[in-house]
Amino acid sequence: MGLPFLGGIIIALATTIMLFFNGRITGISGILGNSLSKPTSEKRWQYSFLIGLIIGGAILLQLSPQLFQFEINFSYQEAIIAGLLVGFGTRLGSGCTSGHGVCGLPRLSVRSLVATLTFMGAGIITVLIRSFS
Repeated sequence: MGLPFLGGIIIALATTIMLFFNGRITGISGILGNSLSKPTSEKRWQYSFLIGLIIGGAILLQLSPQLFQFEINFSYQEAIIAGLLVGFGTRLGSGCTSGHGVCGLPRLSVRSLVATLTFMGAGIITVLIRSFS
């Protein structure tokens, strides 16, 4: 059992805790999008959640810096376009892979199944196109 397996268990526990104790789906795009609107005391949990993601990443960087050593084989322009397309897709699909794939599929949501298959299919096609160009 490696680090990815442990990460999967932690993600499953976190999403389960969020649903049972807060009644909320752990969809990162929704949490981030809602936190960017006018600050309110009701949004404290969203700010805490996002800060926790950043702190968790910083801790992982200190514990396993090799996980952050990778080569990027695309330009900044391609990264910006890809980011914009992902943002558009999450708005169009009413959520991201964490919301649909991690939280929606265990709830047997048909909408989440279609969204996750679409995300994965688009990703596979993109990788195939990029590998042949």
